[in-house]
Amino acid sequence: MIVALIVAAEIAFWVVLAAGLGARYLLRMPRLSTALLLGVPLIDVLLLTATVLDLRNGGEPSHAHGLAALYLGFTVAYGHTVIAWADGHAAHRLGRGPKPPKAPKGGWARARHEWRLWSLTLLAVAIGCAVLQGMIWGIGDADRTEPLVNWQLSALRVLGIHLIIALCYTIWRGEERPDAEQSTGEPARMAERSGQNY
Repeated sequence: MIVALIVAAEIAFWVVLAAGLGARYLLRMPRLSTALLLGVPLIDVLLLTATVLDLRNGGEPSHAHGLAALYLGFTVAYGHTVIAWADGHAAHRLGRGPKPPKAPKGGWARARHEWRLWSLTLLAVAIGCAVLQGMIWGIGDADRTEPLVNWQLSALRVLGIHLIIALCYTIWRGEERPDAEQSTGEPARMAERSGQNY
């Protein structure tokens, strides 16, 4: 059941996001667009509520419950970035906005980009592990909560791997490329400003 809810939450995320951007760029209804996009976090709240209720009603802790907690952490940490990315592409395709900037390809600009992504992963893991720990304390049975502890360890491993990637881009960063410099210029600032609406 929880796995089905996670799939439904992921589908709902993209449907609501598409509806919000469609309202903005196709229907020219910015208020409706903002209302829809502000409703995206409610999907995570509903998923977390369903997960907690399932456990409180006697559901056996499983890997699905752990996945739901980490999904929540990911969407909270990366949600703004994903919405800003989608908004930039929608503005370019539907609203004749500037072409969204690409990630820098080398130099310190790429290193800074990777460290920014790692900081989002750190936030996602921190939120996910905190929610998992709350579930573990709430259940209070070490034998039953082993799947949740395993998800915490898996999340920490992912964070460590992402740290190694960021370090590699810092140590072996290569040369700064012109298109990397352009990607941090005016288009990037415009995409950032458009993302601040959410």
